[in-house]
Amino acid sequence: MYPSYLDSYNSGQLRKVSETVFNLLRSCALCPRKCGVNRLNNERGFCRAGVKARVCSYMPHHGEEPPISGTRGSGTIFFSGCNMACVYCQNYEFSQKDEGREFETRELSEAMLNLQSQGCHNINLVTPTHFMPQILKSLELAVPKGLNIPLVYNTSGYESADILRFLDGIVDIYLPDMRYAGNNISAKYSGAPGYPEFNRAALKEMHRQAGLAQLDENGLIKRGLIIRHLVLPNNVSGTEKIMKFVAQSLSKDTYISLMSQYTPYHKANSYKDICRRVNFEEYEYAKMIMERCGLSNGWTQDDRGLERFAGVNIKPLR
Repeated sequence: MYPSYLDSYNSGQLRKVSETVFNLLRSCALCPRKCGVNRLNNERGFCRAGVKARVCSYMPHHGEEPPISGTRGSGTIFFSGCNMACVYCQNYEFSQKDEGREFETRELSEAMLNLQSQGCHNINLVTPTHFMPQILKSLELAVPKGLNIPLVYNTSGYESADILRFLDGIVDIYLPDMRYAGNNISAKYSGAPGYPEFNRAALKEMHRQAGLAQLDENGLIKRGLIIRHLVLPNNVSGTEKIMKFVAQSLSKDTYISLMSQYTPYHKANSYKDICRRVNFEEYEYAKMIMERCGLSNGWTQDDRGLERFAGVNIKPLR
């Protein structure tokens, strides 16, 4: 059945996985940080998340990649908090300052159903890592009430491959970042030690589960992996190493979204290497690297179809 989680629900696998993952909150190890706090008692680790999901906003989003947004929008749920702390984060008000409010399991399931009722093509879970257990519990409630559009796991890519294995047969579409090739850089600008190693293992697991992006006759993604790469000034992101990894360790047919939208938000002006926008030459060089690595599927932000792919005005829920 499609989406995959319908089979998992009918077989009882979704409930089993949901219970297992929720119990991991007792000594949280959902992400590479493995803070070990008891979130069932509302203890807080790096991401500041407790036992309930915290949501900034949810809405049909028309500014994602074309196969995600389609013609009716992507049903996007913006979760508050994050397991990274990017000094340039454009969404820092809710990723680091936790704007939004806590949602009960029932309320989150109703948000999913509401987005489906508005005609959205999918449920787009933005920064879901630290709320995976709550998302699965909500999915359990939403399926018998008619939820039947695929999940998009939209992540920074700072993930544990062992935890992602629980999503096999539940998530159809993965939309991860590949942000950095260098460990010192990821620690400096995102407070994310070991990001390249964890990120690469996570993407291998996503690719194993979902495979290459499969688009239908209308150009909508039904299943598969799309990788986002944000080009940073002064080649801080290490684009060449990342593209070589994708081509050699995943597939040259992988879909890449090469983003030029970097803007020095939040604390970025305090860091000389990233205190400006990406210039034309830097972005053209990144495109050349993609081509040199044999990666021809995907989108660049000067493509006509991605003119609006530059963020959205997100109003936090009260």
